[in-house]
Amino acid sequence: MKLVCSQASLNTALQLVSRAVASRPTHPVLANVLLTADAGTDRLSLTGFDLSLGIQTSLSASVESSGAITLPARLLGEIVSRLSSDSPITLSTDEAGEQVELNSLNGNYQMRGMLADDFPDLPLVENGKPFKVKAISLLQALRGTLFASSSDESKQLLTGVHLRFDGKTMEAAATDGHRLAVLSLDDALPADSVYSSEAIDDEESFAVTLPSRSLREVERLISSWRGDDSISLFCDKGQVVFLAADQVVTSRTLEGTYPNYRQLIPEEFTRSIELDRVEFSSALERIAVLADQHNNVVKVSCEPDSERVQISADAQDVGSGSESIPAQLTGEPVQIAFNVRYVLDGLKAINSDRIILHCNAPTTPAILSPNDSNINFTYLVMPVQIRS
Repeated sequence: MKLVCSQASLNTALQLVSRAVASRPTHPVLANVLLTADAGTDRLSLTGFDLSLGIQTSLSASVESSGAITLPARLLGEIVSRLSSDSPITLSTDEAGEQVELNSLNGNYQMRGMLADDFPDLPLVENGKPFKVKAISLLQALRGTLFASSSDESKQLLTGVHLRFDGKTMEAAATDGHRLAVLSLDDALPADSVYSSEAIDDEESFAVTLPSRSLREVERLISSWRGDDSISLFCDKGQVVFLAADQVVTSRTLEGTYPNYRQLIPEEFTRSIELDRVEFSSALERIAVLADQHNNVVKVSCEPDSERVQISADAQDVGSGSESIPAQLTGEPVQIAFNVRYVLDGLKAINSDRIILHCNAPTTPAILSPNDSNINFTYLVMPVQIRS
């Protein structure tokens, strides 16, 4: 293998695929990145794969001879990142294919690698059942739900996001047991890729739960893309592959039956408070300075004849604070307490100027939703029980 490529392109590609390199590999080759040069296409492909998450990308290169090798991801990344961006990089392997020489204007480096044959294959996209999703819709779905997934590895299914496809509709949901975010997008699939019951296993709709770690990488990739191309999804045998342009992300699925989250959402409410989203967020951020000192709890209260809502926190032995902001109350008087961080996370995910806080009793689930019928987003948060 021998090729010449730009430092900037190689550095960017290495930073991308290194996110899928195992930090504690079960096999030495999993700490490496796979480099594959193709003289026919003049492309250099890079792959990182930890057996759960896989990322592959390619870049333009002047390839003199084809070949493949795996190199230590961390070492290669640190060397390339420190080289001059003005200098082209030459990569060449020895006859045995186990050592690489890297040359730039500044100097040369030798690295010992491992044979490409030892590197595990990424799941083949040809085996899956493909359909397309609009990139902007998938990005909206992930930004609206990822934050609500659990970080507790003992709650395996809850560490992911549940995606459901039906016709042109995509619904995303995530919960950690304390809050639930659900976003439904009616026009998420392009007209030429409407999900049909024949697409996968003859079911009327298709649902899959994917690890949040994998989906965060998909979110990063989409955020950096130019244009509005659709993403192809291939789903097969416990794996999902996201394919767009010259980038591939593969992820294992989380097996099991995702909780029936729809039954957690109350059908009607006795109280609702309409608020300016930015004003509410700003007040919570200020009160959170005190709430963070004790237990993260803030109280929200509103009287029927008042057109203001009171937000307060009492940090024992430290101090207390309160603010009031304009609000419109419908229903009976309300006093309810929340973990302020959960509420702020939900408000950041709502893309609307005004929001509505729906609730029934101080101990039953409350709902934050946009005051915009065009946005089908529901954020459920469990109140904190407080002593009077």
